[in-house]
Parts: sequence; structure tokens; C-alpha cells
Amino acid sequence: MKMTYRALLGASVAACLSGAAMAETTITVATVNNGDMVRMQGLMDDFYAKHPDIKVEWVTLEENILRQNVTTDIATGGGQYDVITIGTYEVPIWGKQGWLESLNDLPADYDVDDLLPAIRGGLTVDGKLYASPFYGESSFVNYRKDLAEKAGITIPDAPTWDDIKAAAAAMTDKDAGIYGICLRGKAGWGENMAFLTTMANSYGARWFDENWVPQFDQPEWKAVMTDYVDMLTKYGPPGASNNGYNENLTLSLQGKCAMRMDATVSAGSLTDPAQSEFADKVGFALAPDAGLGKRANWLWAWSLAVPASSDAKDAAKTFINWATNKDYIALVASKEGWRNAPPGTRTSLYANPEYAALPFAKMTIDSINAADPTKPTVKPVPYVGVQFVAIPEFAGLATSVGEIFSAALAGQKTVDEALAEAQTLAVSEMTDAGYIK
Repeated sequence: MKMTYRALLGASVAACLSGAAMAETTITVATVNNGDMVRMQGLMDDFYAKHPDIKVEWVTLEENILRQNVTTDIATGGGQYDVITIGTYEVPIWGKQGWLESLNDLPADYDVDDLLPAIRGGLTVDGKLYASPFYGESSFVNYRKDLAEKAGITIPDAPTWDDIKAAAAAMTDKDAGIYGICLRGKAGWGENMAFLTTMANSYGARWFDENWVPQFDQPEWKAVMTDYVDMLTKYGPPGASNNGYNENLTLSLQGKCAMRMDATVSAGSLTDPAQSEFADKVGFALAPDAGLGKRANWLWAWSLAVPASSDAKDAAKTFINWATNKDYIALVASKEGWRNAPPGTRTSLYANPEYAALPFAKMTIDSINAADPTKPTVKPVPYVGVQFVAIPEFAGLATSVGEIFSAALAGQKTVDEALAEAQTLAVSEMTDAGYIK
């Protein structure tokens, strides 16, 4: 943050008018380079019209780099940012550590009671809201209905993994540049490991048993990794180990992914004729299960928070109220249509008839409501979190495991080798951290 002062139109005139110079506060906002966040930057005229005394400088980064930079800055009290974009994983941990400013004092028009309970609960620690959701999401399947029809298959609204594997095989036409399934392969705890952790949940696998002992040496993880590598090797796009959220979304918008399983928030782009040539041909289904009572869908919210190290907290909260208020959702809808409104945060959005009529609205809210961070998988676990484990050590450990699994997908090691390496690494780190005595 830096503080400047508006140039006086004329010292004597200004002195007569106000007797003092008007303060202008500049805040620095760190955010992720996805479509919804970039869209917000294009709507800043509305913010400046309402708050001419606040200037916003943006630092927009790729997801993995954002996490590294923001984590380093807040852990060291660097004060580089006044507003940070963080997720459901970081908020409870950082809130408990006193690294975030409470948002309980946002003005009444923020309407905190309108937030979806599941999303609000994930951002609250000891009754204090520590981040405001910009958009919330689960994950589900999107597919091209025209390709499914051409292949003579029907993808159920609530598919099993066997349904997904069969559909991927049926729709793959690599000679035509059509790949049956696109899944995250890029290494990172928020990239391939977010997806693989949810897939593991549905297969009955878990990160740790009740005593925090890693479980990569168990048969459930062997089944997860075998099917994951097999699906992407046979039916996925070239270089799948390098593809994360943005890369697979781009392939889907180009029509090259016959089916993809990823964030519900991408549905707006996929059904937008301005972004997709196949906007009217997209179907949606719940994340698959393996018949064990758990579907492979996650729960997440990209949220805005104020680091305790910021020296412009009031201006930062003013910005957050603007960016996550119901009025902002209406602003996006007025400019770019309801399909592009930030989803998954507010009850009022899903009560809006225009929004509820969109083809993905019900599937999105059903997916969000179905995710249970307290009981993420079939067997009992000592942790909270659906696509992550809410302990400080998880980000580093999962990124390392993600690199191992990405290498297996790239064919640089076998599934057995990758699982053995992951188990050894996880046991070592959990022992060093004191979880295993």
C-alpha cells in the first residue's frame, strides 16, 4: 500500500474549498488469472465512480505462483498486498494464526446472511468471517451432447466411474482432434491433487488413517492412480501432465474435450456463445461415484481477504464489499448476462428465476450442497477438507506428491513406483511434523 495526495487544483482554491488536501489511498490486490477475476478488473469504473478516493493496483498471477507469493508474503508479514485472493484451504488455518483481518464489520448492505451456509462456514473461524467469497464452486462433469449422441451413448445425470470410462472410450476420435476426457494433470496441490483427492474419496481412498499414517500403499490408491493414468493415456489430450484448469478449459471451449471433469464455475464460459462454438451443445452431470456413497466433487471458494499486515484495512474492506456484494453480481449480469455472474456464494442468486433457468444452475448448487468437508471419504479420517487436508503441512506435501503423480502420468515412472515414492515421502514429512510418533 502506498499513500498519495491528489494534486491540488490550485493551492489557494483548494484551501478555500476544503481547508485540507483529500487523501487518496492506493491498495494492492493479488488475484488469480482466471476469467472471473479478469472480468472484475474490467468493471473497475463502477468501483471508482463510487469510491474515487481509492485506487487499486492489480497483481494477477497464475494459480500456483499466486499461492506461493501470497503465502510467503503473509507468513513473513511482508505487507506487499492489501487484498489477497485465497481459498477455502488457507482461510481457517491463516485465520487461527492471526494472519487475517476479521470481516465481521462489513456494512449491513453486504448481507452476510445471504451467503450460502456451506461456503460461509468454510471461511469462518470461531464465529469470525475471515474472507468474503468472490465465487464458490464444486466440481462436475461437462460434456458435448452432440458427440455423445454421435457415439450413441447417454451420460446419466449421476454417473458412475464405469459410465465415465465407457463414455470417454466411445467419444474419443484422436484423428479428428477429439479427446474423450480432460482431467487435471499439472502438478500442484490445487491442480492435479485437488482432482485426484476427490477421485480418491469416491474410490474409498484417503490421505491418512485415524492415526495420521499415510495411505498411498493401500489398494484403493492403486485403483485410483491406475484408472486415472489409464483414462488420460488412452483418451486424454497430448501432454495431459501439463494441463491444469485453464488449459483444459481452453481445450473444452475449442470443442476438443468431449468430456471434462472440473470446477462448476467454468459452466458460464462453456455455455457462452461469445466464448464457445459449442455453447448450445454442453451437457452437465454430477461428479461420478464408485458405488460407495461418495461422489468425486469438491467444495471451494476463491475469496478475498485482508492480511493483518496491511496498513490500508479500511480501504481494502471497502473494495471487498464492492467486489463480493450482491450489487456486483447484478452489475456483471447487467453487462454480460446472468450466465457470467459469479456463482456459488449467495442464496439470492439461486432464487433468481433468470439465473435458475440456466442449464447448469441446479447441478451447481446440488454439487455444492453435496460436498461434506467433515466426512470427505468413505472411511473415517482425522482431517477436514474435501479436496485438501486442512493442515499447514498439506500444501507443500501435496505439491510434492502432485509432482510424483504428474510424472507417472507423463510415463516417467510406473504407478507402483509413484505410489511407493509418495508413501515414503508422506511418512517422512508427517513424522518430521510430529503427526506420527
